[in-house]
Amino acid sequence: MTQPAICPSVVSIPRGNGGAWRMEVHDRLGSTSDLCRARLDAGQGEDGIVILALEQTAGRGSRGREWHDPGGNLALSIMLVGPGAVVPVGLWPFIAGLALHDAIAGYVPPGHALELKWPNDLLLDGGKMAGILIETGTGGDVSWQVIGIGANLRGRPDIAGRALSCLADCGGDVPAAPEVARALLHHLDLWLSRYGAHGFDTIRAAWLERGHAIGTPIRVSAGNQQFTGTFAGLGDDGILLLHTPAGVRRVVTGEVLLAPVNRE
Repeated sequence: MTQPAICPSVVSIPRGNGGAWRMEVHDRLGSTSDLCRARLDAGQGEDGIVILALEQTAGRGSRGREWHDPGGNLALSIMLVGPGAVVPVGLWPFIAGLALHDAIAGYVPPGHALELKWPNDLLLDGGKMAGILIETGTGGDVSWQVIGIGANLRGRPDIAGRALSCLADCGGDVPAAPEVARALLHHLDLWLSRYGAHGFDTIRAAWLERGHAIGTPIRVSAGNQQFTGTFAGLGDDGILLLHTPAGVRRVVTGEVLLAPVNRE
């Protein structure tokens, strides 16, 4: 169960729509997204609330996995309610992914590779550094979205069979989570503005510049099915296009693994 701090510090950050993000900084939480959900379920959801935990003990990742946080990392969730929840849920991984990439890129020294991985991961030097979890629902007649983001800044867990990375692996000073959160919200405003002005085409083009290259070998696991191919781009709706011997396949969901070409 998520137990919020009694008196979290609250920071007001200018928002691109003319309002403000209201960022609550908690010393310790079970899950930032669970706290958002609890407030929404209780009818206490507010658009523009950002929950940041300096320590998260029960974070959640995609496909029901735990998000391990050894401390000193970024763990936040953004609550969007009503008019703020206007982006189609399927496009959020790309908009939030671009914001996360651009925020982290400002701290990555030259010589290190930062790359987006479909649909919701950020890789640093080939290892997973960050992930995004999107949740959506309605309360009465009001729709809501919770954008959960976790990023390894100062440390990473040791999980057998998984390539993981953290910003500290690059050497040098590592920024504190509140600083990275501010940078993330700044870039999120920029990409939301670009999406509003130009639609998904601009988002898709920018994602392809920062994501795995066209032609990258990919293995997809979807339920009991597994298939391989090469990355052929993104569809108009963000769907993964996979070039296979049978033609181009549209992948709606599934666990995507980049083949370990040139990484062994």
